[in-house]
Amino acid sequence: MTVDDTTSGEGAEPPSEPSVHATPHHEVDHTVEPTDDPLAIRLEQLILGADRRYTPFQAARTAGVSMDLASRFWRAMGFADIGQAKALTEADVLALRRLAGLVEAGLLSEPMAIQVARSTGQTTARLAEWQIDSFLEGLTEPPEPGMTRTEVTYPLIELLLPELEEFLVYVWRRQLAAATGRVVQAADDDEMVDRRLAVGFADLVGFTRLTRRLEEEELGELVEAFETTSADLVAAHGGRLIKTLGDEVLFAADDAGTAAEIALRLIEAMAQDETMPALRVGIAFGTVTTRMGDVFGTTVNLASRLTSIAPKDAVLVDGAFAKELTRTGDAPASEAQAAEEVAAHAERARLAEKEGRVVEDAPPLPTYRFGLQPMWQRPVRGLGVVEPWLLARRGKTGS
Repeated sequence: MTVDDTTSGEGAEPPSEPSVHATPHHEVDHTVEPTDDPLAIRLEQLILGADRRYTPFQAARTAGVSMDLASRFWRAMGFADIGQAKALTEADVLALRRLAGLVEAGLLSEPMAIQVARSTGQTTARLAEWQIDSFLEGLTEPPEPGMTRTEVTYPLIELLLPELEEFLVYVWRRQLAAATGRVVQAADDDEMVDRRLAVGFADLVGFTRLTRRLEEEELGELVEAFETTSADLVAAHGGRLIKTLGDEVLFAADDAGTAAEIALRLIEAMAQDETMPALRVGIAFGTVTTRMGDVFGTTVNLASRLTSIAPKDAVLVDGAFAKELTRTGDAPASEAQAAEEVAAHAERARLAEKEGRVVEDAPPLPTYRFGLQPMWQRPVRGLGVVEPWLLARRGKTGS
């Protein structure tokens, strides 16, 4: 769609002024330029479930939406301008009508509706690219000599499409239910937007050197294995994978104990794989702003800085994270405190035995999952002086 489209004929509306909402450079330019290729047209009709009927102007007019707003919706979803091509379907009209209807009903503001279109477009664009590049491409290898890929693609998509569509909706509903549950449990309205979370980065050490040594296919397999292992561990232990950046993953958790467990399991899992380089993790705890599934703020920046200075196969955390682990009883305030607790417990047990009481009558020895070791203070650009803590796994106090 483009904002300066015009059309002739009765009832035509004057074109709107060019929109200032240019497609941001980071968006996927998922073009829908019309094609005359017969198979491409058939595949498009199969996937979209409708024939091309409208130009952008006609679609906007049919939906009862201004051309300017229709163009902004279209671009927000990640699609290129298509001029006056008749390339849109009834589904495009319905989508415009629904978004505009949410705005008219006061359920969404116009900027929020644009944001809904943008976040959905970016997420599904990545999914679609992956399915074509890694999934469908492999499945559509011609099974017999002489067969072309195009002869296999159509019937395969015809079979897969309804199943993948239902699975996509199922996963989205599950994720929406989980996200809604987290939000409604927030302590107050402000915390629904700016929440206190543990945020962690896990980074492969020496990845740049690996890119020069490994073949592209080997590098791709390594990155895929790292991302898959990380995603599985984060999800299995109650965290959320925010995004992957090739040699780095960003995750978040509602509490420090969960984040600590994830971080150490990531280190342990990568250490057991001889094909993987060393891993380092940095975690910070504090207020985080969430937008479009991503996280922002000083806490995120601090976690990133901690990762960059963490030793190989180690986890560094900030003071707020260490304090939170102590508050929840997941770690002792210090090893000296833990030693005192062991000594006190042993003394209580000795006295109980001397007095003929059952030893189990003595208060139980505190059990800590993690240990914290203060590290050197150092200045961090933009964040002042920080004192990292080295996080480690531990069993029962004194073990």
